[in-house]
Amino acid sequence: MTQYILTVSCKSTRGIVAAISSYLAEKGCNIVDSSQFDDLDTGKFFMRVSFISEEGLSGTEIGADFATVAAPFAMDYEFHDSESRMKVLLMVSRFGHCLNDLLYRWKIGALP
Repeated sequence: MTQYILTVSCKSTRGIVAAISSYLAEKGCNIVDSSQFDDLDTGKFFMRVSFISEEGLSGTEIGADFATVAAPFAMDYEFHDSESRMKVLLMVSRFGHCLNDLLYRWKIGALP
């Protein structure tokens, strides 16, 4: 089964997590991992949800109606296939051992 990732950012308010999880459940998806963060300084909400479609829907099919969920919250969102590689910028300020650790983990496959 293909695993998909939904990333969301919007103004923090009540009901965002419930709306997203309800939508995914209605589409026959099972959430396998979820992380969220409220930035109290800016009032922004960020969420990353990993899920699989138990009904075999594609990411496009799953995300087709998501705009109806996103609109009331003015969400910025993206659906990703977990198999597709994302471009990443890695910056290290001082300590080389941190960079070495990340590069080692990537090389052994611990960081896709």
